[in-house]
Amino acid sequence: MFHLCITGLPLIFHEELEDYLTPHKEAEVSVGTPKKSIDALIENVEQANPGKIVRYAFWDQDAHPNQVLLDVVEKPDDDYEKSKFILLNEYTGEVLGEPKLEGFIYIVSRLHIDIFAGTPGKMFLGLMGILFIISIISGIVLYGPIMKNFDFGMVRKTRTSRIKWLDTHNLLGIVVMAWMTVVGFTGVINAFSDVILGLWQQGQLAEMTAPYKNKKPIEGRLSSLHSALELAKGKAPGMDISIVAFPGTVFTSKHHYAIFLKGNTEVTSKLLKPVLIDAENGSFTDSRTLPWYANALFLSQPLHFGDYGGMPLKIVWAIFDVFTILVLITGIYLWISRRKGEKKAWKKLESQKLNQ
Repeated sequence: MFHLCITGLPLIFHEELEDYLTPHKEAEVSVGTPKKSIDALIENVEQANPGKIVRYAFWDQDAHPNQVLLDVVEKPDDDYEKSKFILLNEYTGEVLGEPKLEGFIYIVSRLHIDIFAGTPGKMFLGLMGILFIISIISGIVLYGPIMKNFDFGMVRKTRTSRIKWLDTHNLLGIVVMAWMTVVGFTGVINAFSDVILGLWQQGQLAEMTAPYKNKKPIEGRLSSLHSALELAKGKAPGMDISIVAFPGTVFTSKHHYAIFLKGNTEVTSKLLKPVLIDAENGSFTDSRTLPWYANALFLSQPLHFGDYGGMPLKIVWAIFDVFTILVLITGIYLWISRRKGEKKAWKKLESQKLNQ
Protein backbone atom coordinates (compact mmCIF):
# COMPACT_ATOMS: atom_id res chain seq x y z
CA MET A 1 0.00 0.00 0.00
CA PHE A 2 2.95 2.30 0.65
CA HIS A 3 4.14 1.54 -2.90
CA LEU A 4 0.67 2.32 -4.32
CA CYS A 5 0.37 5.60 -2.43
CA ILE A 6 3.83 6.77 -3.50
CA THR A 7 3.27 5.91 -7.18
CA GLY A 8 -0.32 7.17 -7.08
CA LEU A 9 0.68 10.67 -5.93
CA PRO A 10 2.17 11.87 -9.25
CA LEU A 11 -0.57 10.06 -11.19
CA ILE A 12 -3.16 12.38 -9.64
CA PHE A 13 -1.58 15.08 -11.81
CA HIS A 14 -0.73 12.80 -14.75
CA GLU A 15 -2.42 15.00 -17.36
CA GLU A 16 -0.55 18.12 -16.26
CA LEU A 17 2.75 16.24 -15.95
CA GLU A 18 2.35 14.62 -19.38
CA ASP A 19 1.71 17.99 -21.01
CA TYR A 20 4.79 19.39 -19.29
CA LEU A 21 7.16 16.45 -19.80
CA THR A 22 6.07 15.55 -23.35
CA PRO A 23 4.97 18.81 -24.98
CA HIS A 24 3.42 18.72 -28.44
CA LYS A 25 1.89 21.18 -30.86
CA GLU A 26 -1.68 22.29 -30.38
CA ALA A 27 -4.04 22.06 -33.34
CA GLU A 28 -4.19 25.49 -34.98
CA VAL A 29 -7.22 25.95 -37.22
CA SER A 30 -7.91 28.94 -39.46
CA VAL A 31 -11.46 30.21 -39.70
CA GLY A 32 -13.33 28.50 -42.51
CA THR A 33 -10.92 25.55 -42.81
CA PRO A 34 -12.91 22.36 -43.50
CA LYS A 35 -12.19 19.26 -41.44
CA LYS A 36 -10.40 16.50 -43.33
CA SER A 37 -12.12 13.16 -43.69
CA ILE A 38 -10.95 10.64 -41.10
CA ASP A 39 -10.59 8.19 -43.98
CA ALA A 40 -8.06 10.47 -45.68
CA LEU A 41 -6.13 10.93 -42.42
CA ILE A 42 -5.93 7.17 -41.88
CA GLU A 43 -4.89 6.53 -45.48
CA ASN A 44 -2.08 9.09 -45.20
CA VAL A 45 -0.82 7.57 -41.95
CA GLU A 46 -0.87 4.03 -43.30
CA GLN A 47 0.95 5.11 -46.45
CA ALA A 48 3.60 6.79 -44.31
CA ASN A 49 3.96 3.58 -42.27
CA PRO A 50 4.16 0.71 -44.81
CA GLY A 51 3.05 -2.66 -43.49
CA LYS A 52 1.12 -1.10 -40.61
CA ILE A 53 -2.54 -0.36 -39.98
CA VAL A 54 -4.58 1.84 -37.66
CA ARG A 55 -6.34 -0.16 -34.97
CA TYR A 56 -7.64 2.57 -32.61
CA ALA A 57 -8.57 6.22 -32.94
CA PHE A 58 -9.03 8.48 -29.87
CA TRP A 59 -10.64 11.90 -29.46
CA ASP A 60 -10.64 14.22 -26.44
CA GLN A 61 -12.27 17.47 -27.54
CA ASP A 62 -12.34 18.89 -24.00
CA ALA A 63 -8.61 18.64 -23.25
CA HIS A 64 -7.23 18.57 -26.82
CA PRO A 65 -9.73 19.96 -29.35
CA ASN A 66 -9.39 19.40 -33.11
CA GLN A 67 -6.98 16.49 -32.60
CA VAL A 68 -7.17 12.76 -33.20
CA LEU A 69 -4.72 10.19 -31.83
CA LEU A 70 -4.13 7.08 -33.94
CA ASP A 71 -2.69 3.78 -32.71
CA VAL A 72 -0.68 2.18 -35.55
CA VAL A 73 0.49 -1.46 -35.47
CA GLU A 74 1.32 -4.36 -37.79
CA LYS A 75 -1.58 -6.56 -36.61
CA PRO A 76 -4.81 -5.69 -34.76
CA ASP A 77 -3.98 -8.08 -31.91
CA ASP A 78 -0.39 -6.85 -31.41
CA ASP A 79 0.77 -6.24 -27.85
CA TYR A 80 0.14 -2.74 -26.55
CA GLU A 81 3.89 -2.20 -26.22
CA LYS A 82 4.24 -2.37 -30.03
CA SER A 83 1.89 0.55 -30.64
CA LYS A 84 3.06 3.63 -32.50
CA PHE A 85 0.95 6.67 -31.60
CA ILE A 86 0.50 9.52 -34.06
CA LEU A 87 -1.29 12.74 -33.08
CA LEU A 88 -2.89 14.63 -35.98
CA ASN A 89 -4.60 17.96 -36.61
CA GLU A 90 -8.08 16.93 -37.80
CA TYR A 91 -8.33 19.92 -40.11
CA THR A 92 -4.93 20.02 -41.78
CA GLY A 93 -3.60 16.49 -41.26
CA GLU A 94 -0.42 17.92 -39.71
CA VAL A 95 1.45 15.52 -37.42
CA LEU A 96 1.44 17.23 -34.01
CA GLY A 97 3.50 14.62 -32.21
CA GLU A 98 4.26 10.94 -31.71
CA PRO A 99 3.68 10.13 -28.02
CA LYS A 100 5.72 7.19 -26.81
CA LEU A 101 5.20 4.60 -24.08
CA GLU A 102 8.20 5.69 -22.06
CA GLY A 103 9.32 8.28 -19.57
CA PHE A 104 8.47 9.07 -15.97
CA ILE A 105 4.66 8.93 -16.15
CA TYR A 106 4.65 5.67 -18.11
CA ILE A 107 7.00 3.96 -15.63
CA VAL A 108 5.08 5.23 -12.60
CA SER A 109 1.71 4.24 -14.09
CA ARG A 110 2.92 0.71 -14.87
CA LEU A 111 4.32 0.38 -11.35
CA HIS A 112 0.97 1.52 -9.96
CA ILE A 113 -1.26 -0.53 -12.26
CA ASP A 114 0.48 -3.88 -12.66
CA ILE A 115 4.11 -3.56 -11.40
CA PHE A 116 5.22 -4.55 -14.94
CA ALA A 117 3.66 -8.00 -14.48
CA GLY A 118 0.55 -7.73 -16.65
CA THR A 119 -2.66 -9.36 -15.47
CA PRO A 120 -0.99 -11.31 -12.58
CA GLY A 121 0.39 -8.00 -11.30
CA LYS A 122 -3.06 -6.42 -11.44
CA MET A 123 -4.59 -9.36 -9.56
CA PHE A 124 -1.88 -9.18 -6.89
CA LEU A 125 -2.47 -5.45 -6.37
CA GLY A 126 -6.22 -6.08 -6.36
CA LEU A 127 -5.70 -8.55 -3.49
CA MET A 128 -3.67 -5.92 -1.64
CA GLY A 129 -6.57 -3.49 -2.15
CA ILE A 130 -9.04 -5.98 -0.66
CA LEU A 131 -6.78 -6.47 2.39
CA PHE A 132 -6.49 -2.68 2.68
CA ILE A 133 -10.29 -2.32 2.81
CA ILE A 134 -10.46 -5.07 5.45
CA SER A 135 -7.83 -3.22 7.53
CA ILE A 136 -9.87 -0.01 7.29
CA ILE A 137 -13.02 -1.80 8.47
CA SER A 138 -11.15 -3.45 11.36
CA GLY A 139 -9.65 -0.06 12.28
CA ILE A 140 -13.12 1.52 12.44
CA VAL A 141 -14.42 -1.35 14.59
CA LEU A 142 -11.51 -0.94 17.02
CA TYR A 143 -11.49 2.86 17.07
CA GLY A 144 -15.09 3.30 18.22
CA PRO A 145 -14.86 1.48 21.57
CA ILE A 146 -11.38 2.89 22.29
CA MET A 147 -12.52 6.51 21.88
CA LYS A 148 -15.57 6.17 24.14
CA ASN A 149 -13.37 7.09 27.10
CA PHE A 150 -11.37 9.84 25.32
CA ASP A 151 -11.93 13.04 23.34
CA PHE A 152 -12.04 12.70 19.56
CA GLY A 153 -8.67 13.42 17.99
CA MET A 154 -6.80 12.97 21.26
CA VAL A 155 -3.00 12.67 21.11
CA ARG A 156 -1.48 11.86 24.52
CA LYS A 157 1.70 13.94 24.24
CA THR A 158 2.82 13.25 27.82
CA ARG A 159 2.86 9.48 27.37
CA THR A 160 5.52 7.24 25.84
CA SER A 161 6.70 7.65 22.27
CA ARG A 162 4.80 4.56 21.20
CA ILE A 163 1.52 5.88 22.68
CA LYS A 164 1.98 9.22 20.88
CA TRP A 165 2.60 7.41 17.58
CA LEU A 166 -0.45 5.21 18.20
CA ASP A 167 -2.72 8.22 18.80
CA THR A 168 -1.32 9.98 15.73
CA HIS A 169 -1.89 6.85 13.66
CA ASN A 170 -5.49 6.55 14.86
CA LEU A 171 -6.23 10.25 14.33
CA LEU A 172 -4.88 10.39 10.79
CA GLY A 173 -6.54 7.09 9.95
CA ILE A 174 -10.01 8.14 11.06
CA VAL A 175 -9.70 11.56 9.34
CA VAL A 176 -8.91 10.03 5.93
CA MET A 177 -10.98 6.89 6.49
CA ALA A 178 -13.70 7.81 3.95
CA TRP A 179 -11.14 8.79 1.31
CA MET A 180 -9.10 5.61 1.84
CA THR A 181 -12.25 3.52 1.49
CA VAL A 182 -13.25 5.21 -1.78
CA VAL A 183 -9.77 5.01 -3.29
CA GLY A 184 -9.23 1.45 -2.05
CA PHE A 185 -12.58 0.25 -3.43
CA THR A 186 -12.14 1.96 -6.82
CA GLY A 187 -8.58 0.64 -6.95
CA VAL A 188 -9.84 -2.93 -6.53
CA ILE A 189 -12.33 -2.42 -9.36
CA ASN A 190 -9.59 -1.03 -11.61
CA ALA A 191 -7.30 -3.94 -10.74
CA PHE A 192 -9.90 -6.38 -12.08
CA SER A 193 -10.33 -4.45 -15.36
CA ASP A 194 -9.11 -7.45 -17.41
CA VAL A 195 -11.74 -9.65 -15.77
CA ILE A 196 -14.43 -7.04 -16.47
CA LEU A 197 -13.33 -6.78 -20.12
CA GLY A 198 -13.49 -10.57 -20.42
CA LEU A 199 -17.02 -10.64 -18.97
CA TRP A 200 -18.15 -8.01 -21.46
CA GLN A 201 -16.51 -9.83 -24.38
CA GLN A 202 -18.10 -13.15 -23.45
CA GLY A 203 -21.45 -11.55 -22.61
CA GLN A 204 -22.80 -8.44 -24.30
CA LEU A 205 -20.27 -8.20 -27.15
CA ALA A 206 -20.80 -11.87 -28.04
CA GLU A 207 -24.57 -11.31 -28.13
CA MET A 208 -24.25 -8.20 -30.32
CA THR A 209 -22.00 -9.97 -32.84
CA ALA A 210 -23.64 -13.42 -32.72
CA PRO A 211 -24.86 -13.31 -36.38
CA TYR A 212 -21.21 -12.86 -37.49
CA LYS A 213 -19.81 -15.70 -35.38
CA ASN A 214 -19.12 -18.10 -38.24
CA LYS A 215 -18.48 -15.48 -40.90
CA LYS A 216 -15.04 -15.14 -42.47
CA PRO A 217 -12.97 -12.07 -41.50
CA ILE A 218 -13.15 -9.11 -43.86
CA GLU A 219 -10.75 -9.31 -46.77
CA GLY A 220 -9.63 -6.17 -48.56
CA ARG A 221 -10.52 -2.56 -47.90
CA LEU A 222 -12.80 -1.57 -45.00
CA SER A 223 -15.86 0.60 -45.53
CA SER A 224 -15.72 4.35 -44.87
CA LEU A 225 -15.05 5.18 -41.22
CA HIS A 226 -16.37 8.70 -41.81
CA SER A 227 -19.77 7.29 -42.81
CA ALA A 228 -19.67 4.91 -39.85
CA LEU A 229 -19.05 7.81 -37.44
CA GLU A 230 -21.97 9.78 -38.88
CA LEU A 231 -24.23 6.74 -38.58
CA ALA A 232 -23.11 6.14 -34.98
CA LYS A 233 -23.81 9.76 -33.98
CA GLY A 234 -27.30 9.38 -35.40
CA LYS A 235 -27.86 6.30 -33.23
CA ALA A 236 -26.66 8.13 -30.08
CA PRO A 237 -27.83 11.76 -30.40
CA GLY A 238 -26.27 14.27 -28.00
CA MET A 239 -23.16 12.14 -27.48
CA ASP A 240 -19.60 12.68 -28.73
CA ILE A 241 -17.23 10.23 -30.41
CA SER A 242 -14.53 9.11 -27.97
CA ILE A 243 -12.89 5.91 -29.28
CA VAL A 244 -13.03 3.79 -32.41
CA ALA A 245 -11.84 0.17 -32.26
CA PHE A 246 -11.09 -1.35 -35.65
CA PRO A 247 -12.01 -4.94 -36.60
CA GLY A 248 -9.91 -7.61 -34.92
CA THR A 249 -9.15 -5.71 -31.72
CA VAL A 250 -10.21 -6.83 -28.24
CA PHE A 251 -13.05 -4.29 -28.03
CA THR A 252 -14.91 -5.49 -31.09
CA SER A 253 -15.27 -8.41 -33.51
CA LYS A 254 -13.36 -9.20 -36.69
CA HIS A 255 -16.16 -7.62 -38.71
CA HIS A 256 -17.07 -4.36 -36.97
CA TYR A 257 -16.04 -0.87 -36.15
CA ALA A 258 -16.83 -0.46 -32.44
CA ILE A 259 -17.54 3.25 -32.00
CA PHE A 260 -17.69 4.33 -28.37
CA LEU A 261 -19.51 7.57 -27.61
CA LYS A 262 -19.63 9.53 -24.36
CA GLY A 263 -22.04 12.03 -22.79
CA ASN A 264 -21.59 15.73 -22.13
CA THR A 265 -22.01 16.01 -18.35
CA GLU A 266 -19.30 15.48 -15.72
CA VAL A 267 -20.57 11.97 -14.98
CA THR A 268 -21.83 10.82 -18.40
CA SER A 269 -18.56 11.95 -20.01
CA LYS A 270 -16.92 9.07 -18.12
CA LEU A 271 -19.39 6.50 -19.46
CA LEU A 272 -19.21 4.96 -22.93
CA LYS A 273 -21.90 3.60 -25.23
CA PRO A 274 -20.81 1.21 -28.02
CA VAL A 275 -22.25 1.33 -31.52
CA LEU A 276 -21.26 -1.53 -33.84
CA ILE A 277 -21.03 -0.77 -37.56
CA ASP A 278 -20.38 -3.49 -40.14
CA ALA A 279 -16.92 -2.59 -41.45
CA GLU A 280 -17.54 -4.38 -44.74
CA ASN A 281 -20.72 -2.68 -45.95
CA GLY A 282 -21.11 0.21 -43.48
CA SER A 283 -24.49 -0.91 -42.10
CA PHE A 284 -25.65 -0.56 -38.51
CA THR A 285 -25.46 -3.77 -36.46
CA ASP A 286 -26.30 -3.01 -32.82
CA SER A 287 -25.96 -0.55 -29.94
CA ARG A 288 -26.58 -1.12 -26.25
CA THR A 289 -25.94 0.49 -22.91
CA LEU A 290 -22.93 -1.13 -21.25
CA PRO A 291 -23.66 -3.49 -18.33
CA TRP A 292 -23.40 -2.23 -14.77
CA TYR A 293 -19.99 -3.80 -14.10
CA ALA A 294 -18.45 -2.03 -17.10
CA ASN A 295 -20.00 1.29 -16.05
CA ALA A 296 -18.66 0.72 -12.53
CA LEU A 297 -15.17 0.43 -14.03
CA PHE A 298 -15.50 3.60 -16.11
CA LEU A 299 -16.82 5.58 -13.13
CA SER A 300 -14.19 4.26 -10.74
CA GLN A 301 -11.18 5.06 -12.94
CA PRO A 302 -11.47 8.89 -12.76
CA LEU A 303 -12.73 8.79 -9.16
CA HIS A 304 -9.64 6.82 -8.15
CA PHE A 305 -7.41 9.71 -9.27
CA GLY A 306 -9.74 12.62 -8.46
CA ASP A 307 -10.53 13.51 -12.07
CA TYR A 308 -14.09 14.69 -11.41
CA GLY A 309 -13.53 18.18 -10.01
CA GLY A 310 -10.55 19.68 -11.82
CA MET A 311 -7.44 20.93 -10.03
CA PRO A 312 -9.10 21.71 -6.63
CA LEU A 313 -10.21 18.09 -6.20
CA LYS A 314 -6.82 16.82 -7.37
CA ILE A 315 -5.12 18.91 -4.68
CA VAL A 316 -7.50 17.47 -2.06
CA TRP A 317 -6.72 13.97 -3.36
CA ALA A 318 -2.98 14.66 -3.09
CA ILE A 319 -3.32 15.93 0.51
CA PHE A 320 -5.27 12.83 1.53
CA ASP A 321 -2.70 10.66 -0.24
CA VAL A 322 0.08 12.24 1.84
CA PHE A 323 -1.97 11.70 5.03
CA THR A 324 -2.42 8.04 4.06
CA ILE A 325 1.35 7.68 3.58
CA LEU A 326 1.78 9.04 7.12
CA VAL A 327 -0.80 6.54 8.40
CA LEU A 328 1.19 3.73 6.79
CA ILE A 329 4.51 5.01 8.16
CA THR A 330 3.12 5.26 11.70
CA GLY A 331 1.56 1.80 11.30
CA ILE A 332 4.90 0.32 10.24
CA TYR A 333 6.62 2.02 13.18
CA LEU A 334 4.04 0.67 15.64
CA TRP A 335 4.34 -2.85 14.22
CA ILE A 336 8.16 -2.79 14.51
CA SER A 337 7.96 -1.24 18.00
CA ARG A 338 5.57 -3.93 19.17
CA ARG A 339 7.79 -6.69 17.79
CA LYS A 340 10.77 -5.24 19.64
CA GLY A 341 8.72 -4.99 22.84
CA GLU A 342 7.62 -8.59 22.55
CA LYS A 343 11.21 -9.75 22.05
CA LYS A 344 12.36 -7.80 25.12
CA ALA A 345 9.54 -9.24 27.22
CA TRP A 346 10.37 -12.75 26.01
CA LYS A 347 14.07 -12.34 26.82
CA LYS A 348 13.19 -10.97 30.26
CA LEU A 349 10.94 -13.95 30.91
CA GLU A 350 13.66 -16.37 29.76
CA SER A 351 16.19 -14.62 32.03
CA GLN A 352 13.86 -14.95 35.03
CA LYS A 353 13.38 -18.65 34.34
CA LEU A 354 17.14 -19.18 34.19
CA ASN A 355 17.67 -17.30 37.48
CA GLN A 356 15.03 -19.47 39.14
